[in-house]
Parts: sequence; C-alpha cells; structure tokens
Amino acid sequence: MSYNTITATSTYTVVDIRKTFEGFEADLRMIAKRTEKWASDYVDKVFHDIVKLAEAKYLKTVDIVLLNTATIPIRAAKYTVNEAGTSITGDRAGGNDWNNLPSTYLQVVVSYTSAWHLLTQQQKDNFQQSNNFQIGWSSSSIDNNFPNLSKQAAQNFASNGYELNKANYK
Repeated sequence: MSYNTITATSTYTVVDIRKTFEGFEADLRMIAKRTEKWASDYVDKVFHDIVKLAEAKYLKTVDIVLLNTATIPIRAAKYTVNEAGTSITGDRAGGNDWNNLPSTYLQVVVSYTSAWHLLTQQQKDNFQQSNNFQIGWSSSSIDNNFPNLSKQAAQNFASNGYELNKANYK
C-alpha cells in the first residue's frame, strides 16, 4: 500500500496584504460616506496606519464601530486577519447599509498580535514614527465582542492565502 502526502503552502507578499486590504478600504470609505461621520482625508489616515500594521504582521483584528453617545455599539464590522488562509482571491466589498443616525459617531478599534505586544514602548514608538503614522492611537474600552449585537458572517477578502474575514454586527 502506498501513501501520497500533499503539502499545501501559501506564500503571500506585502502586495497580497495590500490587495486584501482593498476590500477593507472600500468598506471603510463607504461606511464613512454613508454615516457622514468622517471626511475622506481622515479615512486616508486611518487606512494608512492599519495597512502599515498589517504589513508588519502586528494586526490581529480591526473593527469599524458606530456608537451612540453612551458609547454603546449600534453597528460594527469586524475584520479578522488570517495569515494561514487558503483563499487565492476574495470577495468584493459590500454589505455596508449603514445609516447616518443622529447622536452617533464612528470609531476604529485595532487588536494587535502577540508580536506587537512583545515590543518595548520605544520599539512601538519607533515603528509608528518610521512608518509615518497619521493617527494618535489610544486604548479603547469598547467591548469589541459586541454582546448587544447579532453577528453575521460576511465577505472574505484574500490574496494568495492572506485573508481578512469580515463579520457584520447589527
């Protein structure tokens, strides 16, 4: 009896990460436009920083959250990085039927990989400075498990095994 072993490996590059994040960028722009909470230049800044974190493998998840004045999430989209994915190409952006609700605001919450947490504060500062970070990122108290909202699986953005899995929360 003979056995064959097949090993599947995925090799992605920085270009694949950038391609994967094109779907995220389209979502971010559409949500900002539909909610009328952020100008295009602010979206540029947020996107710039997030992609730099992803390229350095420091990004675990990123959430776009619409909150009310009591800082309770009303709507959210969570994007989870999967560096060991199997998808060669991904879905198109969409599913962003967000509205401009009064007394609400948008916030982005990033969760970092363990590699980021292993850096000293000086190394983090150096990374942000050398990558020309545009936003002054700070800690968040938002529960990004969104226990008051229901989760729905959404798009999978991908390029050569690098994936960004989206879930919508309403």
